Amino acid sequence: MSVESVRAHLKSIAPELSVIELTVSTATVGEAAAAHGVEPGRIAKTLSLRVGGQVVLVVARGDSRLDNKKLRSQFGGKAKMLDVAEVEQITGHPVGGVSPFGLKSDLPVYCDVAMQEFDEVIPAAGAVFSSVKIAPLRLAELVGATWVDVCEGQ
Repeated sequence: MSVESVRAHLKSIAPELSVIELTVSTATVGEAAAAHGVEPGRIAKTLSLRVGGQVVLVVARGDSRLDNKKLRSQFGGKAKMLDVAEVEQITGHPVGGVSPFGLKSDLPVYCDVAMQEFDEVIPAAGAVFSSVKIAPLRLAELVGATWVDVCEGQ
């Protein structure tokens, strides 16, 4: 179901992109990097956060860590990761397969600026065995993301 929502979303906004389905798990950054033969930074992890009463998605490099001070400054409050059940209920995607595409709910999406160091990143595509290869600027354009600096070391 979730992969299908990503596939349908991509078909409507970027038919040239296709979902890659593998036979090995890509649920973690390490697994995804190994499966695709890339460094972990190229894996675009989609993090589901609650800030106050609002849920936001932050897409970041796989090798980055969120900076709580920067998050608080950007979003005006303390950010907390959603629990597993909330993630799937709100995004329509399971943890390890959360994608900025094909979302169940209309959520604001933010992309961390450090992803721009790469010509191509690989976000999940709605399941722990699926992904998409895409330029970071194109990803942000397609999902209407705002570029932010919310990770450590930038």
